[in-house]
Amino acid sequence: MPYRIIIFDDSEQLLNSVSMLLNLSPDFECAGTFKNCNNLIEDIQQTQPDLVLMDIDMPGLNGIEATRLIRIHFNTLPVIIQTIFDENDKIFDSLRAGANGYLLKKTTPEKFLESLREALTGGAPMTGSIAAKVLSFFAAEQPAKNYHLTEREKEILALLAKGNSYKMIADECKISYSTVNNHISNIYDKLYVNSATEAVSLAIKERLV
Repeated sequence: MPYRIIIFDDSEQLLNSVSMLLNLSPDFECAGTFKNCNNLIEDIQQTQPDLVLMDIDMPGLNGIEATRLIRIHFNTLPVIIQTIFDENDKIFDSLRAGANGYLLKKTTPEKFLESLREALTGGAPMTGSIAAKVLSFFAAEQPAKNYHLTEREKEILALLAKGNSYKMIADECKISYSTVNNHISNIYDKLYVNSATEAVSLAIKERLV
């Protein structure tokens, strides 16, 4: 059964193009498109999505405020910001609001679909330039604590922090997708975190990568 995706964006062109892309993929179906978030809770309740694609700049309730509301009412529902904005304040306000990932609208269709799959399996996909900004912003002064990560786990954590998907990490490290999952599960245990977003944030703050 395909994953159900809904889109909030005030651009009719984007709503049409992304919904078409989703419906052409066997993994996904577009369960709804909305030009604003003014009926956010009701729209989500009626469509029962597996993931929400959220623009930032919309009339009425903006995407960051909407993401914050989703976290309150649908805590485990993945939200991916899809926007043209790459300013630091927009990025970090979105992540603080609870977004699971941050993609620029210029992302290629292949990378876009792979990012959705990543988010649905617990990942935190980001456009490469966005991941670089996150790395720079969270660079800490204090020396790293010893979390007893293996060299392979450090390598995978660094690739994750750069915005690589699990599949890309598997290809880069020449290991299987399931092995990547196992390593990331071990990383979560050692860092005492529950998601890729938390792992990356801690890794940057503690200068593990």
